[in-house]
Amino acid sequence: MPRVTLIGYRGTGKSTVAAALAQRLGCPWWDADVELERVVGTSIASFVREHGEPTFRDRESVVLGELLAKPDGVLATGGGVILRPGNRERLREQGGCVVWLTAPGPILRRRLAADPTTASRRPGLTGADPLAEIDATLSTREPLYRECAGVVIDTSSDSPESIVAAILRGLETPKRESLPPGGA
Repeated sequence: MPRVTLIGYRGTGKSTVAAALAQRLGCPWWDADVELERVVGTSIASFVREHGEPTFRDRESVVLGELLAKPDGVLATGGGVILRPGNRERLREQGGCVVWLTAPGPILRRRLAADPTTASRRPGLTGADPLAEIDATLSTREPLYRECAGVVIDTSSDSPESIVAAILRGLETPKRESLPPGGA
């Protein structure tokens, strides 16, 4: 059973794809944000408001280490997990097939605006509205995602099933590459 770790900005479909991929592979899956909220007993947005982003990132790193120590399966990480060098190293060393799910800013804005949990679960990271900060945050994070990813998949227009099929093809491909969800 392979280890597959999904990275990418919020709204790229990591949790949805992780669940579908795990079902297809017949293995367990974990959502790092859900696990972190379980551990701290509150939403990420509330935790960040109360304790600050550095403390949140500390907890996020601990949860990442614990989840990567579990048996093989599928892991959907938090969007900012790649901000810390130690986390990027862990992802490269322990993440198995690390898949970067991408989508352009306008699509992410639309998805996040349509998600009723955005305001309560997804904190603003720059002091701006979470929808207003997408382009600047993506620009900062893209090289960090790229540093960790073995496979890159654009999730803009395809169904979770098509994205899962692309990941499965990526598991069969030993080199780093970008895969279109619908094609080979």
